[in-house]
Amino acid sequence: MPNPFSAFCDDFYINMRLGSQLNIPNHRDTLLHFFERIQKDFPGLTRFKRHESGEYSLEEDRSTNAYRWLSLEAKKLSSGHVNPDEVDEPLKLHKKILELAPSYLSLSNLEIEYLDVMFGFDLPFSGNHDEVIAESLYHHSPMTCLLEESGSKAIDFQPTCTVSLSDDCRLQARMDIVTRTNSSQVRTGDFTDDAISVLLIVRRYWGDRPKSSFEDMFDTLTERAEELVHSHIVPKLLRPISSAIASRS
Repeated sequence: MPNPFSAFCDDFYINMRLGSQLNIPNHRDTLLHFFERIQKDFPGLTRFKRHESGEYSLEEDRSTNAYRWLSLEAKKLSSGHVNPDEVDEPLKLHKKILELAPSYLSLSNLEIEYLDVMFGFDLPFSGNHDEVIAESLYHHSPMTCLLEESGSKAIDFQPTCTVSLSDDCRLQARMDIVTRTNSSQVRTGDFTDDAISVLLIVRRYWGDRPKSSFEDMFDTLTERAEELVHSHIVPKLLRPISSAIASRS
């Protein structure tokens, strides 16, 4: 199943996270009623699991190229959709969860700490991930000055930055580049096919207790994130990274 960014990455996903300052109720009946209600709209979510960490998850079959998932932790409710056909497709799951959470999980605006949306892009590469990032994103930057030393090799280039998108600093955008090459692989030249991940997170902190519903706020965050993806992430990150990977193929 294709994704709308298939020209730049193998996997694309949109995740939602709702963070609470209080423990989210996870009693047996409460949890099962919530998950069963979600299943009515998304019957493919059949794989229920309780993890050793205390997290509960409900997922579709992950062996397929595209799948949905949701999880409930002590103070966080999360969901994701991997490789949707369209950007709008994951919103159906995320917004349904946000619609039902107040009544089924007794979540209140008063306790919410944050709500965010994450756009993620995975670019598999069997080679030195950090070398690719140094070349594609730090070209002619003084941050690569140590690579001028004889015999030096890049082993940790994982830029991250966070900016405020509002005067009160409660609306923020964070960009992360995650590499998965370790020193042993660089030393031996034995690399795996792990992916370089490019992540954009747009988060709204709930300090002023906004009157908007969770669903309306998520729409606003997603719209802003999509704008940032097309204006910055694709042309300035995904395109140069994918080009650097292609040049090594």
